Amino acid sequence: MTSGNDTPFHVRCTLTFGDIYGQILAWMAVIFVSLASGLALMGSSRPLFALVGVGLILVLSLPFLLFAFVTTLLNHIRLDPGSTT
Repeated sequence: MTSGNDTPFHVRCTLTFGDIYGQILAWMAVIFVSLASGLALMGSSRPLFALVGVGLILVLSLPFLLFAFVTTLLNHIRLDPGSTT
């Protein structure tokens, strides 16, 4: 069943590196802060806390990074009407 308006669409992605540059810098900052805190805790008497802390920071921040990247990507997808030849 068709609606009579069978216009083809072209999917265009207008995402550029500048759109996600801030997200990449924020993720790198999270990695460096977690590694710095891990190294600081490694010198203490409980190095297991250092490994657990770094792992916890990375695991808890990853879903927020993925959500930000996916929503940015979806906001830059465009449907352009194609030609009907």
